[in-house]
Amino acid sequence: MAKKPMEYADVIKKLEALGTPENVAGMERFGIKPEHALGVTMPNIRKLASEAGRDHALALRLWGSGFNEARILASLVEDPALVTEEQAESWVSDFNSWDVCDQVCMNLFWLTPFAYDKCFEWASREEEFVKRAGFALMARIAWRDKDVSDERIAGFLPVIKKEATDERNFVKKAVNWALRQIGKRDIALNEQAIATAFQIQALDSKSARWIAADALRELQSEAVQRRLVES
Repeated sequence: MAKKPMEYADVIKKLEALGTPENVAGMERFGIKPEHALGVTMPNIRKLASEAGRDHALALRLWGSGFNEARILASLVEDPALVTEEQAESWVSDFNSWDVCDQVCMNLFWLTPFAYDKCFEWASREEEFVKRAGFALMARIAWRDKDVSDERIAGFLPVIKKEATDERNFVKKAVNWALRQIGKRDIALNEQAIATAFQIQALDSKSARWIAADALRELQSEAVQRRLVES
């Protein structure tokens, strides 16, 4: 027997019941705007997603609520096969928080057939969280998509170098994230990522120097080098 779809109103009530003011305060300390947050933890969001199952119509309504946790839940219940480029562009333009940006990219957008192209498109956009989305997608694809060749993954590196001078905190951290994930994929990409990090380090930018130093610290570490050689 097919699972009965969950009603939008019931899901919102459950999210509101699961949230706490303490969690909202904690999220605010990490740069998440409290006016869009309910204070629901990720384990509870994932549990609710498991109960709901895939539901395109519910995902669209949850997104329209504007709540961070409802939008993250939307990315978990949405069917990647039903996501159009128009929908993806609409959602990414709505991003106003790093947690929603990262979760939607990691849970949903990377599974769409246009994800690779969106890495380049979004990373070149000026809007802070759209640009972050481009690099969050790069990080996720480098980490999880084993069907993408090293050559295509390496194609992200020139974009990473180009945007490494963006001084905005949520952008530079995503640029760094993408660089590190590429460098941890395999030994060949590790070498290319390290070379790119040294090029970034030479740029006249405080952001670039931080991105490079943090990436080199991890990518050249004994733990990462040993794992790559042994894998």
